[in-house]
Amino acid sequence: MAETEAALRTLAHNVRAARTRAGLSLDELGRRAKVSKGALVALERAQGNPNFATLVRLADTLGISVSALMEGPAEGRVRVVSADAVMPLWAGEKGSEARLMLTTSGPAPVEVWRWNLEPGEEYPSHPHQSGVVETVSVTAGEMVLVVDGTEHPVDAGQTATFDGDVPHTYRGSGTATCHLIMTVHLPPGPA
Repeated sequence: MAETEAALRTLAHNVRAARTRAGLSLDELGRRAKVSKGALVALERAQGNPNFATLVRLADTLGISVSALMEGPAEGRVRVVSADAVMPLWAGEKGSEARLMLTTSGPAPVEVWRWNLEPGEEYPSHPHQSGVVETVSVTAGEMVLVVDGTEHPVDAGQTATFDGDVPHTYRGSGTATCHLIMTVHLPPGPA
């Protein structure tokens, strides 16, 4: 419970700081991110339980990565992150999950995700800001990547990349769990 409270406090601080840097009021951030003002007020007070889609919309609107909303201060030059130390940001009803492992620093950060997709389970993603590029590399199993309505099978050993500013969906296929590594390349942020 203490870890969850600490994570909410960090998230609250980071959202408030990013909103202030962007010069946005709660009303304006809510309008742009399609999040109610009440939910934003609760979030900035370290209350509530925002879902993954809300975090993605806030990050996109603020021009930062999802993990920039969730990370505390940097701990050193090298970060090693174990998958079991990172809580899933999305979990499907059949056991699928997505974990944001880390985000690189610098003017054009890259998010690194680990996904497990069960056969037939999918995660539909809204379009991201212009300039976002996603890459999925399947390490085991099979998936179908749907980008702007077109299906693309991606099997173990294959990698696909696409512009993330259109609707897209990740769907497990075949008979076994699909394991994949996803990178989300964010455009350079404001100086």
